[in-house]
Amino acid sequence: MTRDDRIAQITTNIQSQTPEAYNIEKSRKAYPTDYHSCLNTVLTQELIKYNALLIMMKEHLINVKKALIGEVVMSDELDKVSSSLHDNQVPLKWASVGFLSLKPLASWIIDLNERTTFLQNWLDKGAPPTFWISGFFFPQAFFTATLQNYARKCKIAIDELDFDFKIYDEIEHHEVTEKPEDGSFGYGMFFEGARWNSVTHCIDESQPKQLYSSAPMILFLPRRNRVVPAKGTIYRTPMYKVLSRSGTLSTTGHSTNFCLWLEYPTRDDPDKWVRAGVAIFLALLY
Repeated sequence: MTRDDRIAQITTNIQSQTPEAYNIEKSRKAYPTDYHSCLNTVLTQELIKYNALLIMMKEHLINVKKALIGEVVMSDELDKVSSSLHDNQVPLKWASVGFLSLKPLASWIIDLNERTTFLQNWLDKGAPPTFWISGFFFPQAFFTATLQNYARKCKIAIDELDFDFKIYDEIEHHEVTEKPEDGSFGYGMFFEGARWNSVTHCIDESQPKQLYSSAPMILFLPRRNRVVPAKGTIYRTPMYKVLSRSGTLSTTGHSTNFCLWLEYPTRDDPDKWVRAGVAIFLALLY
C-alpha cells in the first residue's frame, strides 16, 4: 500500500466516524436562553464550539481525498493535514479550534465521538442527571452555570457562593436517575499521584505501578458564605483538562487548562499530597 493509499484509507475511516455538525437553530429552539436554566446557554456554546471543529474536519477530509487523486491542488495546508493523518497525529488546524488534548489521532477521534454523543444525548433526552465533565469543551462555563442557577433560584449574589464537594463512591453515575435538588453531579475524572479509597473514604497512596486511577462521582453543591473545612482534613486538589498542567489565560480570564480546586478528605498531612503532585485530570493520553 502506498503512502497516498494509506492516507486515503485513513481519511475514509475518519469520515465514516465523524458526525455531522449540529443544527444550532434547532437546538436553540429546543433549549432557549432561560433565566432559571443557565445550562441551556452552556449547551448552545458547546455545540457552537464543536461545530467549528466538525465543519473544518469535514472540509479538510473531503479536500484531502480530492487532492490525492488530482481533483484539487494539494495546498500546503492540505499537505500538512494529510501528513498528520498518516503519522497518527491530530492536525494542527484541528487542534487550534478543537478541545485541548494530548491524545494521538486514533484516540482523539474516539474521544471526539464520545463527546459528541454526550451532547447529542443531551439534545435528544434533555439535561442528564449526571454530567460527564470530561466531555465539555469549556468545563469552567458548566461550573459557573451551576452556581448561577443556584444564585438565581435563591436570589443571592453569585459572588457569595462557592462549591461544597460531596463525594459519592458507593454509586456509579449511570445508576443515578434523578437530578439533585441543587447543584450538579459530575463524573469522568482521574487521579494522578494518588487514588480514592472507597473503604476509608479518603485519598490514599496509588496502587503499585498504577499511574492514574478513576475518581468517584462528585456533587458540586453551591453554598452561600461557605465555611472551609478544618485545615489538615482535606487536600485542595487542582483540576486540569490534560496532563501537561500548563496553560495560558484566555480573554475570558480563565485558564486554558486549569478548571478549579476540588477538596478531598485525607487522613494524611495534605503536604504529603502536595509533594506527590496529586491532581485531578479530565483526560489521559489514551
